[in-house]
Amino acid sequence: MATIGIEEEYLLLDPASLNPAMVSADVSGFLHGTDQVRDEDVQREMLSCQLETSTPVCNTLDEAEEALRRFRKELSAAAIKAGARASSSSTAPRTERGNPELTDKQRYYDLKEDAQEIVTDQYVNGLHVHVSIPDRETGVLAMNRIRPWLPVLIAMSANSPLWHDHDTGFASWRSIHFRRWPLQGCPPEFADAADYDRRVRRMVGIGSIIDTGLVTWLARLSETYPTIEVRAADSQLEVRDTMVLAGVIRALIVTAVDEVQTHQPCGSVEPELLEGAVWHSARYGLSGNLVLVREGTLQPARMVVESLLEHIGPALDESGDAHTVKSGVERLFASGTGSVRQLEAMNRGGLPALLDLYTTSLTVD
Repeated sequence: MATIGIEEEYLLLDPASLNPAMVSADVSGFLHGTDQVRDEDVQREMLSCQLETSTPVCNTLDEAEEALRRFRKELSAAAIKAGARASSSSTAPRTERGNPELTDKQRYYDLKEDAQEIVTDQYVNGLHVHVSIPDRETGVLAMNRIRPWLPVLIAMSANSPLWHDHDTGFASWRSIHFRRWPLQGCPPEFADAADYDRRVRRMVGIGSIIDTGLVTWLARLSETYPTIEVRAADSQLEVRDTMVLAGVIRALIVTAVDEVQTHQPCGSVEPELLEGAVWHSARYGLSGNLVLVREGTLQPARMVVESLLEHIGPALDESGDAHTVKSGVERLFASGTGSVRQLEAMNRGGLPALLDLYTTSLTVD
């Protein structure tokens, strides 16, 4: 079975105002002082109100879940020590106008010089899932095959409805906000690994991106690991929702790799249909219809998700993840995505209820 690695990004918030708190250096220092967190478990992100963690390479969802629960517990305590609260909402619900503090790293200064207004408004966090692949050639061909399902992952993971103190009307505002970067949305189809590398190098060469780290398609080949990295999902309020998405993503890539290796036909999908599906998923989440890309039709969200689960069913059974994923999907439809839960908290009790949701969800058992 393919191995898995998960990256989660978090926001640090002022508990009184819920504005971003530029204290990642302090929080990172507290985390490095604990016995439960390794130095490599903590990465500071572009803005000084953001932190990221990466799990070790894991064989099972249980291993990844244990690592994330341990980190989230320590993160919550470290944020409180720094006078802040940690949140795994995928957008900051409130922001102050003006230039935020950047993490002191030359690459981030270069990014700000290259894309100033985008960087100064980058209060968004994602969930990135790495799944091992046999080689880059197989990985590129497998990536072609997962494209029709990437919009469904956006809908399932929607957790960013709030921005600048108001309901955006989108379940995943992060997905819309992030489209301002040069290489966004579903990746194009590639003939092979050489084609992928040539086209990425060309984008660097013409100055559209400063380096390959700015390849921010919803899925990409990792430049560091022998993996496909799926970047479609919002950060998740609860670890158990992260694990559902990780299980789905691994099964999706395992299924695609098997199709490549057994030479099964791969149909082509019109790029405008994919982009329309991405927008629709970001707008509505699971609260209505979704685009069934292979047919080019709108169908009830549950039916589209069930089609995805049917597609990846054998891989879920092989990994032993079927129960975790299927029960988690039922919970999403019963209780709502993170986006639904955030709006319910905001409507019920305003900012105090929203802060309570963020802080309790971060470490809920």
